[in-house]
Amino acid sequence: MRLNAFARGQQLRLMAYKASTGRLASSAARMVRTRRNPQSRTQARGGALFRELEAQQEERSAAAVESKTPVVKDLQWERPLQIVNYPDPRLRAVNARIGKFDTKLEQLGKEMLEVMYNGDDGVGLAAPQVGVNVRLMVYNPTGRRGDEEYILVNPKILHTSGKRDTAEEGCLSFPRLFADVERPQRVKVRAQSVKGETLMLTLTDWQARIFQHEYDHLQGTLFHDRMKAEEMQKIKRGLVDLEEAFLRENEGAQIQRV
Repeated sequence: MRLNAFARGQQLRLMAYKASTGRLASSAARMVRTRRNPQSRTQARGGALFRELEAQQEERSAAAVESKTPVVKDLQWERPLQIVNYPDPRLRAVNARIGKFDTKLEQLGKEMLEVMYNGDDGVGLAAPQVGVNVRLMVYNPTGRRGDEEYILVNPKILHTSGKRDTAEEGCLSFPRLFADVERPQRVKVRAQSVKGETLMLTLTDWQARIFQHEYDHLQGTLFHDRMKAEEMQKIKRGLVDLEEAFLRENEGAQIQRV
């Protein structure tokens, strides 16, 4: 995932603002809740129940897919790692679970972070984006070297919130394309570290968005798959241009087109 320069500045300011005003926001939210009429509360509960059932269905589907996912125990990749651009079929391929936690896995995570930092305002990267079809992602919420880094192995979404936010996203595999994507504001995740330790994370707001964007890559889902029709139209010409450029360089390749 990537930010344009303006969005990066906005996001960093928003993170700082939320950190300094969290208690005030919570108080305001409680005041708003007390003013809702009974009908509004009933409608809200109904909507939340529907979203909960939808999330449960998605989790069951994901579990069924996971049970059939191949496992890799000997990681192999070509050096140097390079970003794979849309519509390369590797972005839609099945990504194997990682079954061995060794120095090769640690090295791959480090190399992916380096590619992310060298990208254009990158804040997250999934292994298929560098042509390695395994369930591995890295991210740094600020995109600045020295800030907190995450390397997540075999991640799985356990739960998502009913509340959703819309924000602009870009992707290192889609040069110069940005558009709004709606996603759950909060996500509960289980993953493993490069040492094989189990990690339980609850991510909100910006981090939740980065995680979901990269997790989608591990599912073979691309960010334009999540866009509403009007947003999709804004970048469709750019998607077609990327498709045509790929086909010129890879004559006869079979790709999924928009």
